[in-house]
Amino acid sequence: MSLQRAVAAPFRQRGVRQLNENEFVVALSLDREWFSPDQAQRLADVATTEGLVERIEGELAVTFDPHDVDIPGGFEPDESILQRRTTFERLLAAVVDAGVEKREAVGEINQLQAELAVSVEAAAALYARRRGVEVTDLAARATEGLDG
Repeated sequence: MSLQRAVAAPFRQRGVRQLNENEFVVALSLDREWFSPDQAQRLADVATTEGLVERIEGELAVTFDPHDVDIPGGFEPDESILQRRTTFERLLAAVVDAGVEKREAVGEINQLQAELAVSVEAAAALYARRRGVEVTDLAARATEGLDG
């Protein structure tokens, strides 16, 4: 959630859904002083990987409504959001965000992986689908290479 908050902030600040990538970096590094310019650029890369923004001809277009994101007063993101998450971590986060307890999800995913002899990512995608969690894009990544 703090990744989405950090990404939403520059768009909300300017009241737009699309920003020049340099404006995004300036908003996070100079205006808010949350990150160095290099870190802010890294955030743009992570946000793209996570599907929060799309790159369109040097611009970043947000894929969600930034005004729907709560950014509490005094919010300051942690540098940990600058790390790309694996497909498994993203699938697990989606399941947990849908209300499943993390420990329970990990246990059941591991059990599925063992029963089906598939990758942990494929097991997590199947688990998410069984729970009714929308993970279509992640599932495609997770099941690459499966015979079928």
